[in-house]
Amino acid sequence: MKTSDFDYVLPPERIAQTPVEPRDQSRLLVLNRAVKAIEHGRFCEIADYLRSGDVMVLNESRVIPARLLGHKVGGGAKLELLLLNRIESGVWEALVKPGRRIRSGTVIELESEKHPGSMLAEVQAKNDNGTVTVHLSNENLINGLGDVPLPPYIHTPVTDPERYQTVYAKTKGSVAAPTAGLHFTPELLNAIESKGVELLFVTLHVGLGSFRPVKTENPTEHSLHREYCEVSSDVAEKLNSAKRGGRRIVGVGTTAVRAVEWATDSNGEILPFTGWNELYILPGFQFRAIDAMITNFHLPRSTLLMLVAGFAGREFILDAYNEAVQRDYRFYSFGDAMLIL
Repeated sequence: MKTSDFDYVLPPERIAQTPVEPRDQSRLLVLNRAVKAIEHGRFCEIADYLRSGDVMVLNESRVIPARLLGHKVGGGAKLELLLLNRIESGVWEALVKPGRRIRSGTVIELESEKHPGSMLAEVQAKNDNGTVTVHLSNENLINGLGDVPLPPYIHTPVTDPERYQTVYAKTKGSVAAPTAGLHFTPELLNAIESKGVELLFVTLHVGLGSFRPVKTENPTEHSLHREYCEVSSDVAEKLNSAKRGGRRIVGVGTTAVRAVEWATDSNGEILPFTGWNELYILPGFQFRAIDAMITNFHLPRSTLLMLVAGFAGREFILDAYNEAVQRDYRFYSFGDAMLIL
């Protein structure tokens, strides 16, 4: 298995720059793994593929305004700080750009034209994975000083920051949206529940692990960055009940899938979990809990594409991606969706 095995050609115009309105009018490509069939529809029709008794697991993490701008105190050089993980009160793991000359002890003054105050970030350590550990003088100012970070392939500003949040986003902590959930409206969620589908919520804060590119030709040599995760005892109990009853567990997005599979032991029992999730799913991984998956279209050579290939099969996924390109589907964060059954 090579990283290049997960490559495909995507014309730049297929990268969605703005979201579809209403949310549930995005297109839906449906993969049936059992018969290797592909169907096409609209996301608003997704309940047609769900059964009474199914359990749908959604990631309720909320994107924080993690992109902060400022300058180096004493040097004046402009810097960008991207907060990744909150380690403890006031202490964060972060990326700094440009970061080559950043040293332990460097102090960055963070400010914004939209907010009168400022905040200091002192670099406490440079980490082996390219991140830094910083102490913020007043992390309560993050909301005022920061901006919601959009992926680098989106060049059109979002007029409403809520459009880059799921309608059920609750627990603050992600630096990127769990984008498979962006297609749901409150009305669609109500319709799904009315069909007898149970909705359960977990938390996985999207961080560097979900979007850092794979730079090694052998994907097993890639180091996946850990992300904070919570699966409550109530959710674990309900998921176990569903498995015992032969009901399907449908993961909404790769983050929900990784949260549930990380919490599942070798016997298939789902256990409550709070802490760091380091699950790296490649083809060959044995899924113990998830029976179906809702996901967006992912970047070539990415860990997320490898994950869905592990669930549906590499050739089947790449065939579906090529068909999506030919049929003018919209790709990536604001793009269309895929349901893998």
